[in-house]
Amino acid sequence: MTYRILFKLVLQHIPAETAHSLAGRTMSLLGNVPGFRALLRRLFARADQAIEVRAFGLTFPSPLGVAAGLDKNLTWFEELGALGFGFVEVGTVTALAQRGNARPRIHRLQADRALINSMGFPNKGAAAAAARLRSRTGQTIVAVNIGRSRVATDAIADYRESVRQLAPLADVLVLNVSSPNTPGLREMQTVDALMGLVRGVSAELQKIGETIPLLVKISPDLADAEIDALALAALDLGLAGIVAVNTTTSREGLPPGTDSGAKPGGLSGPPLKGRALVVLRRLHAITGGRLVLVSVGGVETAADALERVRAGATLVQAYTGFVYGGPVWPSRINRGLIRHLRATGVASIQDLVGTEDEAQRLGQTMFAWQPQGTSQLHGPSSV
Repeated sequence: MTYRILFKLVLQHIPAETAHSLAGRTMSLLGNVPGFRALLRRLFARADQAIEVRAFGLTFPSPLGVAAGLDKNLTWFEELGALGFGFVEVGTVTALAQRGNARPRIHRLQADRALINSMGFPNKGAAAAAARLRSRTGQTIVAVNIGRSRVATDAIADYRESVRQLAPLADVLVLNVSSPNTPGLREMQTVDALMGLVRGVSAELQKIGETIPLLVKISPDLADAEIDALALAALDLGLAGIVAVNTTTSREGLPPGTDSGAKPGGLSGPPLKGRALVVLRRLHAITGGRLVLVSVGGVETAADALERVRAGATLVQAYTGFVYGGPVWPSRINRGLIRHLRATGVASIQDLVGTEDEAQRLGQTMFAWQPQGTSQLHGPSSV
């Protein structure tokens, strides 16, 4: 309630990216105060074995994680973990530092609890990210999301440079080939391009003697047949998992006439929920538990998180839900998960992964989806 009042009276009147930066800087500064993170953990991140998840040889204290984009420069991932998130996916990090697209590049759609962003991977580069990771406490599981530098002429070599610097310091690596805000990036989602990228990255990992779970993050705007093909390719390539989904260039989930709906960039939040579920169900049907599926897109409540788990997600992520929910939001989701498990007599949330039955799946209305490719929503240079 306090956060809602703060958001209504103050935050909504501050440009979205400015508010985001202020939150990150404030938490980072407070994190340097002795005992602050420990206090946050006592208040918000109380351990409970019922919501622990084992994946990638790691034990996640909660299936709920932070999606990439919230902590682009790795300045407050420790504080996010202390708020109750089971893991944090930092980045997107590129080999070279870059400014990203012109501002304003984040727009709130408050009535829909959604965001549109056209950030374009602004970050300080792989070397700066590596320096941050070297000071990790080890209390927060960190996945590093890697993307292509805008000026890179050899995409595979560019990814390999980031991998060389970051793989020894991360718990998980995620290859971002699906952001709509970097020109040409989504072309790397074709099976042939993805195979070339993963083989190049795998060769770099072998060269530096690192074994680390490798995942790929895919777009919701792919046709269903393309999603199926990527799932099969992920199995063939021996990937550890898939993060599904990134933001969408479609505005299909928004009511007609939504304010700011015509802004360029990727849409996130509840309007993406339907498609995110459809993609997750397709991936689970094809991979059958052989890959770890991480579901993101429109998660706002504990019920949303449970729905993703039952549909096949081992882990769940959020970004927009946290922006609108505030600092107590992850703790609230965790408590909701624990209450459900206690009430239903389920010992572990991991026992629910993929338990959605066929009748439930068929009873769901399939989300009408029309990939829009390079429509006018992209704008001339912002994606």
